[in-house]
Amino acid sequence: MFNPPKFSGILNSIIKEKSEKSGDDSEARDLIAEDSQPKVNRKFTTFSEHPLFQKISTMRTLAKTFHVEDPFFRQHELLTGAMTRIDGRDYINYSSYNYLGLNNSKEVNEAVIKAVETHGTSVGASRLVAGERPFQRTLEKKLAEVYQAEDAVVFVSGHATNISVISTLFGAKDLIIYDALVHNSIIEGIKLSGSAHFPYLHNDCTSLENLLKKNRQNYERVLVVTEGLFSMDGDVPDLPELIRLKKKYGCFLMIDEAHSLGVLGKTGRGVYEYYGVNPNDVDLWMGTLSKTLASCGGYIAGSQDIIDILKYNAPGFVFSVGMSAPMAAAAETSLSLMLENPERVERLQKNGRLFLETARSFNLNTGKSIGYSVVPIITGSSRKAVWLSAAMFKEGVNVQPIIHPAVEEQQARLRFFITSEHTKEQIVKTCEILSSLCKNEGI
Repeated sequence: MFNPPKFSGILNSIIKEKSEKSGDDSEARDLIAEDSQPKVNRKFTTFSEHPLFQKISTMRTLAKTFHVEDPFFRQHELLTGAMTRIDGRDYINYSSYNYLGLNNSKEVNEAVIKAVETHGTSVGASRLVAGERPFQRTLEKKLAEVYQAEDAVVFVSGHATNISVISTLFGAKDLIIYDALVHNSIIEGIKLSGSAHFPYLHNDCTSLENLLKKNRQNYERVLVVTEGLFSMDGDVPDLPELIRLKKKYGCFLMIDEAHSLGVLGKTGRGVYEYYGVNPNDVDLWMGTLSKTLASCGGYIAGSQDIIDILKYNAPGFVFSVGMSAPMAAAAETSLSLMLENPERVERLQKNGRLFLETARSFNLNTGKSIGYSVVPIITGSSRKAVWLSAAMFKEGVNVQPIIHPAVEEQQARLRFFITSEHTKEQIVKTCEILSSLCKNEGI
C-alpha cells in the first residue's frame, strides 16, 4: 500500500524479522535436494518468498498496525460514474473515467444489445485468422476521421496498444525520447523495442531540443512521445512547439490521447483541437476506448503505411483476438454521441474548472492541473494520501490515493477524475470536506 518515511524504521524491522524467521542465514536449512539433484534454495520454490509478495505482505501488516483501511479493490455494485455504490452505500465518485457520462447511456446500451444479437459476444480469433468484421472497420474509419488520418486500427487492450506499437515500429538502431511523466505502457513499449531512449523534463521543450541536438544524428528513426492530457497531473504538452521540433529534427511524433479524447477541444477531438493545429502534423495518434468511449481497448490513427505495418506485424494485434461486436458498438456509438453533443464536452470542461477553482479557493494544492478531467490534490506523503482517502470515504466520497512508487513520495496525492455528470453541489461539497479534513490534520 504505502511506504511513508516516518514508518521506515518499523518497516525495516518487520522485513528484518521476516528474513530472520525464514532462515536466510542458514543455507543447510534452505537447500532442498536429493543427492543426485542440484541444490535449490527453498525460497526459490514458492511465490510466498517472492520479493514482490513480501513487500505486499509487509505493507498489509503495516496498514493493520496503524488501522488504515486498504483503499484498493473495493467492490462497486452498480454503474460507476459521478456516483457509485459500495457495500450498499452511495458515494460521490471521483474514480471513474466515464468522462462524458456515456457508459450505460440508452443509445450505447441499445447499440450493444443489437450488436450482440447480430454478431455474438466474440469474434473467436485474431483478425488475420478469422477475417474482418464490418463493425471493426466502421469504428476504425470513424476514429481516423476524428484525426483526419488515412486509417486507424483498434486493439483489444489500451495498455497493449502502446507496448505493441512502439516495439513494432522502432528498434535497436532508433532513438525514443519521451516526456518523463508518460504512462507505464509507453515505458514498457520503449523497453521492449530495444531502442536507445532518454526522458526529457516534463513538458519542457528546451530539455527535449537539447537531447535532439545532441543525439539525433546518431540514430536512424527518432520518436518523440508524450500525452495529450497527463493522467496524473491534468496538464497538457505544448503541441505546437513539439510539432516544430519534430519537423526541424526529422522525427516522428506520437501523442497518447487516452485522457484527452472527449475532454479537450470544443467538440472533444483532443489536444490538436485544443491548440487548433493540423492533426496530420502528428504521425501517431494513440488513444483508449475505455474512458470517454465507454468500451475497452485502444487505437492508433495515422498514415496508411503505419496502419498496414501494424496490422501485419504488431503482436498485440496479430496474436490477439479481434475487437468484439459489443465493445466496438459501444465505442462507435459513444464516439458519435460525443461529436453530436458538444454540450457534454462543455459541461465536463465547466465542471473541471469549477473543481479546480473551488479547490484552490480552499488553498488545496492542485499541482500542475489546468482543470479539465483530472485534478490532483497533492498531500506531500503517501501516509497522508492514504489517510485522506480513507477519511473521505467515511464522509461519503470515493477517491483513490496515488502513492509511491507511482509518483515521488513528496508528490503523493488524491487524484480526482471529473465527469460531465458531476453536479455543482457535489463538487463544492467534496472540496469543503477535503479542506476541513486537511485543516484538522494539519495537511
